[in-house]
Amino acid sequence: MDKFSFLNAAHSQLIEDLYQQYLKYPDTLEPSWKAFFQGFDFALENYGDEIGGNQPATTPQNAVQFANQQAANGQIPNDIQKEFDVMNLIQAYRHRGHLFTNTNPVRERRHYEPTLDIENFGLSKEDLNKKFNSATEIGMEGAATLAEIVKRLENIYCESIGTEYMHINNVEEKMYIRKWLQVNENRPKLSADEKVEILGKLNQAVAFENYLHTKFVGQKRFSLEGGESLIPALDQLITRSSQLGVDEVVLGMAHRGRLNVLTNIFGKSYKQIFSEFEGKEFEEDVFSGDVKYHLGSSKTIKTANGEEVIINLTPNPSHLETVAALVDGICRAKVDDKYKDYNKVLPIVIHGDGAIAGQGIVYEVAQMMTLEGYKTGGTVHIVVNNQVSFTTNYLDARSSTYCTDIAKVTESPVMHVNADDVEAVVHAIRFAADFRAQFGKDVYIDLLGYRKYGHNEGDEPRFTQPNLYKVISKHPNPREIYKNELIKEGVVSDEVLKKMETEFKTLLDADYDASKEIEKNTMDIFMADDWKNYPICAKGAVEIPVNTGFNIDELKKLAVKMSTLPGDKKFINKITRLFETRLKQIEANSLDWALGEWLAYATLLTEGSNVRISGEDVERGTFSHRHAVVKTEDTEEEYIPLRHISDSRFDVFNSHLSEYGVLGFDYGYAMASPNTLTIWEAQFGDFVNGAQIIVDQYLVAAEEKWKIQDGLVMMLPHGFEGQGAEHSSARLERFLTLCANENIIVANATTPANYFHLLRRQMKWNFRKPLVVMTPKSLLRHPKVVSPLEEFADGQFQPIIDDATANPEKIEKLVLCSGKIYYELLAKKEELNCDTIALVRFEQLYPIQHDKIEEIFAKYSNRKSLLWVQEEPENMGAWSYILRNFRDTGIQVVSPVPSGSPAPGSHKMFERNQNAIINKVFDRDDAPAKRPVTA
Repeated sequence: MDKFSFLNAAHSQLIEDLYQQYLKYPDTLEPSWKAFFQGFDFALENYGDEIGGNQPATTPQNAVQFANQQAANGQIPNDIQKEFDVMNLIQAYRHRGHLFTNTNPVRERRHYEPTLDIENFGLSKEDLNKKFNSATEIGMEGAATLAEIVKRLENIYCESIGTEYMHINNVEEKMYIRKWLQVNENRPKLSADEKVEILGKLNQAVAFENYLHTKFVGQKRFSLEGGESLIPALDQLITRSSQLGVDEVVLGMAHRGRLNVLTNIFGKSYKQIFSEFEGKEFEEDVFSGDVKYHLGSSKTIKTANGEEVIINLTPNPSHLETVAALVDGICRAKVDDKYKDYNKVLPIVIHGDGAIAGQGIVYEVAQMMTLEGYKTGGTVHIVVNNQVSFTTNYLDARSSTYCTDIAKVTESPVMHVNADDVEAVVHAIRFAADFRAQFGKDVYIDLLGYRKYGHNEGDEPRFTQPNLYKVISKHPNPREIYKNELIKEGVVSDEVLKKMETEFKTLLDADYDASKEIEKNTMDIFMADDWKNYPICAKGAVEIPVNTGFNIDELKKLAVKMSTLPGDKKFINKITRLFETRLKQIEANSLDWALGEWLAYATLLTEGSNVRISGEDVERGTFSHRHAVVKTEDTEEEYIPLRHISDSRFDVFNSHLSEYGVLGFDYGYAMASPNTLTIWEAQFGDFVNGAQIIVDQYLVAAEEKWKIQDGLVMMLPHGFEGQGAEHSSARLERFLTLCANENIIVANATTPANYFHLLRRQMKWNFRKPLVVMTPKSLLRHPKVVSPLEEFADGQFQPIIDDATANPEKIEKLVLCSGKIYYELLAKKEELNCDTIALVRFEQLYPIQHDKIEEIFAKYSNRKSLLWVQEEPENMGAWSYILRNFRDTGIQVVSPVPSGSPAPGSHKMFERNQNAIINKVFDRDDAPAKRPVTA
């Protein structure tokens, strides 16, 4: 089309279709169109070269070109121009129809301009009875009057469902949605049995909430009242998805409606829920448990069509949107380990309207949708939209038009649905299942309802929304609305409904009475089948030594195989030299940190475990030590040496620039894959700050709250090297503050061999614990940070490493330390040829190996002083933790003074501080430090 073209794709397609019809059956066209194409034929005969160009003369494309030329010359007949006006109207409904729907059950919609009135499109009431061929564009058979076209458009786009999909660029997806909406004018065709089944689920949802409100007055339950249609929606989504091939569902959700979902979708007994309302203790004293609306569940259910489906409700805390990352991670693990097919596992995330619009992790997770290391084949997002975020009106809760506008980032379709219209809700949910199965993309369902009570049942919502709650107080619930509709349709009688309600009430009464007999509550184990071979460890089990050695000859073979690049591929010179250097290290029996790490992975792979590493720049490693993926120079073909070790799976993925979302994803992955060494590595250790919620709410607490094990490894580069505050500290102190009841392992290994054993121990245990490792930066290439193969082959991880060179009788000062500072202390000790100081390394800070440290204290009984030395400021690092554990020993600290920032920005100031610490240990004066040390 030329620069004067005014025809969009829809107009062009219409002209092409009508021209094809004209060529075959000219008399079936409206006279105006017939005359237009006759004019086109005449023009071809007289000016064919100008119209056709190099194309065959009589083509639909040339008819479109002719139309543009006529338009540019102002020669389009009025009737044809009206057709284009109708097409513009149709396009407007597709683009903006969602703004003019009946989707809000308790509020008037905001008003948008321009409206979809026909006058805004060059049409008038006189045109309503005229027939237009544009009707075929919306699925009508042949021409139809403008009135009929408008009525159909209103039904499709402006009733109880408002659909946003015109932001999608993929034409196939857009056409699929368009055709799907046009079937039955975007309404479901339900049998009488299906309608009764939907009513039954609504009745369960409503009656359960009413019962709780009566029996447990004022107790928090985050009721679903106002959004009860979520229950039939979930029921239908699981049923429809099972028909489309889904075998397992993983669901994550907010508090609101969780108890209803647990009982009426997951089949948790009503008496168990009632017993939890009584606040009884859990059977196992070792677990603290959690509040009832945080708990999860795993069940196998049979859908209405007879399919068996495994369903999992992920436990989650009050930081609600974190669970979205976990759900996707769990689903990806199940795809990788069990199903090998994204269509077999369905992630569902239920959001609140305030949370989906306000929480940044939503965006981080949304951006994973098509990423190779994080995709799950599409997530169905359902927003239980109360139109009130805690006590905040929606106009104060977001700047976007809709809370679901995040969907536009990934070109995902959105359906806004009136939650009072349960059949429309079912229809939208079926669309979500179909679209996700067809295209493997996320879908968003915005379920517009209300919240009958306050944020929790003890709140007074009229404090902040008095007018809204006047309307809500008089508004019938979705069950009553649907019940009356079905009575009018003659589907059910009032007597049948009363019987349904009475029977359910009788069941609840019986369970309520039975709940009184329960002495202590039991906790459902999330994904128990996945963890049946991994019992939760007994107290003290983490301190029992584990043999993590490996045959030395096999080790050498693996090391050589990993370090040998294929000869038929050309790599850049730096990579070739790096791998040649590794081969020389193996020959010299002096392996560095990278080789030690690789050997841990290689040996685990040969033993049948899988390995997954994820994070920013993990393929090469932030400090270019790992090079797990190398690329050929010319074609950038990837070569991954560790994939040529065994049939076990080795995956390494550079993540997008996200900590919170990706750590949550990998935590979820490890939660569902106990046979995978799952690793998340921060680019710099301090970046874990951005994911602190995952650490606080899951990593350190999930076992106590929910009986959930997780073997995630967090690698956090840590060490003070003059690179400023943010590139120095992984905030070791925060992790040590969170340690209790052997909940996690915190380590700071200093040799490649010990690191090798530490990583292998993770998989050799028959239980799982999260491992937090302060990993090195400058030590990656330190000449002393090497290990011989014998240290890999023999022995086990050493939580504490004694000073092998010290003579106990000469030791006057016993120095305890951890990590990089050891090598700086060692260098000074060797420089001074000092034999009165022993340097002892804490390779594992939590749990502390108390028997070993007591043995060391006894060994150096002649000491005059005991020091803890750290390069972190006194208020950071491990000092507070060490003091708490050794306060009766007279231990003193050598460190920089307390500071609000982990390290100075000036490299020279850093060097002065570091030298001052070292010299203080050896009682030597140095140039005055601007930041003095304490002792």
